[in-house]
Amino acid sequence: MSGVFLVAVPGLEGPLEDEARALGFDGVRRVAGGVEVAGGLREAARANVGLRCAVRVLLRVAEFRAMHLAQLDKRSKKVPWATWLREDVAVRVEATCRRSKIYVNKAAVQRVEGGLKAAGIAVSKEAEIVVKVRIDDDLCTISVDTTGEALHRRGHKEFVGKAPLRETMAAGFLRVMGFDGTQAVVDPMCGSGTFVLEAAEIAAGLVPGRSRRFAFERMVDGGTLRGAFFGQDESRGEIAGPRFFGFDRNDGAIRGARGNAERSGVSDAVVFERAAVSDLSPPEGVAPGLVMVNPPYGGRIGDRKLLFGLYGALGAVLAERFGGWSVGIVTSDGGLAKATGLKLEAFGPVDHSGTKVNLWRSPVGIS
Repeated sequence: MSGVFLVAVPGLEGPLEDEARALGFDGVRRVAGGVEVAGGLREAARANVGLRCAVRVLLRVAEFRAMHLAQLDKRSKKVPWATWLREDVAVRVEATCRRSKIYVNKAAVQRVEGGLKAAGIAVSKEAEIVVKVRIDDDLCTISVDTTGEALHRRGHKEFVGKAPLRETMAAGFLRVMGFDGTQAVVDPMCGSGTFVLEAAEIAAGLVPGRSRRFAFERMVDGGTLRGAFFGQDESRGEIAGPRFFGFDRNDGAIRGARGNAERSGVSDAVVFERAAVSDLSPPEGVAPGLVMVNPPYGGRIGDRKLLFGLYGALGAVLAERFGGWSVGIVTSDGGLAKATGLKLEAFGPVDHSGTKVNLWRSPVGIS
């Protein structure tokens, strides 16, 4: 068995499927929790390097029925582990058992560890490479996590504000809004600048994983695979003048966002300035594009009652000054979204670190 599973932010499987197709992966199929694509370790490496919406990339290495532990032990020893894993790099095993005759996670871990050791692969609880075992309704699926640290950690965003939006979510929401790199983007409450920076990187053609390492680099032929896909970050597209703008009333957030832009290599394409929502206006000389904002919504930051005024002020400013722009507002609270007075429809729900949020948007983009 061979194949690649792209783990999605729950609720953003659609944008991930769309992105995988756009990047030319074969056998793309949306399933619960993510997207399947055809291929092996090479395709997994390319997915890690180039996909913005994926959370992590799992290489499927085996699938079989396991009705009891002896069966799991026997079939684990038949997996050709050396095809993907090196003898000089230890791995650790994690298991989840649901609705199955094998129901003890620890026992499943021990049997798969036995198969790895029989193939000469070292096992360690501190290892960075993870072999994931899932037994669901007696069907055992074994995967190798080729990512390591989750893919929203791009490697160049050091400053993080309060209740930040993860880069993978920002990329997914931008795709939902129909962003293709040509439109301007304004974020009135930018925090650490995630929406603005993600949009600028897309416009510049920068690969998202250029500043970090991946688990696949410590697998068979991993170093070669990294080199095969990293020439892309040298051919940066030129952006004519700043088209991506972030505003925030907090000086520290603006300083942090500017530092993030420098490390990302897009500082010439973005502008971060201190400004209140009431002072917001469309940037001069820029055609109408997208307003993307992740405002506080009570559950994580702020008092809900006080936030109605903030949302109302935001909606009034956008209605008065941003004619022709498309709007995307991320919030868990439909009442607050309606308080803007704007005509918006909900896309979602999407899991934002345990909180269910929607993207409240003007009617545009994919669904």
